[in-house]
Amino acid sequence: MSPRSPATAAETLPTQAGGGVAEQDIRIDLPRREPVAARIYGEKQPGGSPLVLHFHGGTFVCGELDDGRMVARLLAASGAVVLSLAYPLAPKNPFPGAIDLGFDVLEWLFKNRTKLAGKNARIFLAGEEAGGNLAAGMALIARDRGHPPLAGQVLLSPMLDPCAGTESLRKAMEDDGVHCKWATGWAKYLGRPKDALHPYAVPSASLRLGQLAPTLVVVGQDDAMRDEGLAYAARLREAGNTVTSIVLPSAAGWEESLAQGASGECPCEVTVKQHFREFLSAAPPPAS
Repeated sequence: MSPRSPATAAETLPTQAGGGVAEQDIRIDLPRREPVAARIYGEKQPGGSPLVLHFHGGTFVCGELDDGRMVARLLAASGAVVLSLAYPLAPKNPFPGAIDLGFDVLEWLFKNRTKLAGKNARIFLAGEEAGGNLAAGMALIARDRGHPPLAGQVLLSPMLDPCAGTESLRKAMEDDGVHCKWATGWAKYLGRPKDALHPYAVPSASLRLGQLAPTLVVVGQDDAMRDEGLAYAARLREAGNTVTSIVLPSAAGWEESLAQGASGECPCEVTVKQHFREFLSAAPPPAS
């Protein structure tokens, strides 16, 4: 997909997903890289739409575009144009493979923002689980490099703590009676011991969290990632950032919805869309 014509590389024609959200599979051509698979959800509206770069869930070693459909569809139904990215997985592609590719796509997205989402489109990052880690890490990179300007980041049950020692994670392991898939994912993603201290790989390890874009953190009451998500939200808040943190009740079915992302169904759809709409509309335009 060339920067001059984002729509010409579409592999399939737009289709209507659940809830009337249009989907279009594309490939993005980037310098010195193989074409990157991605999927666009939603359509630009008069006056411009929020433009979200989305990273599907998983544990760094699993997941695909279909697994991110539920979240991407909810974001699009909340008024955004969403580009969901098929990022490379560990162990074949440990850190920084996925985040380097993601940032290249973010820069491409910024250059093509008007064609994709209309004039004055504001750029957001979003991701669930391992995708939430990538979104958080890329927000740090964008701040450190001073570009591209971000309007916000949406972190959904993000994987942020490789120590796997939080109460919510321990409880999830006890309830499931299985090995810690999250610890396994971290071990595969962090290819070298020193990577566990790198803020772009482990955003919760960052000692400098100021001057970041407004942040929405959403976790579930019974979510394995609940404690690390809320701890990161608290640190961002203490660093002077604008942060909204939401804990969905157990009855909302948030955890089950993430686990079944490809089905595109979410019992808490109305509530989550309301939070998305409020956040996407409230985020101030970033400095260009």
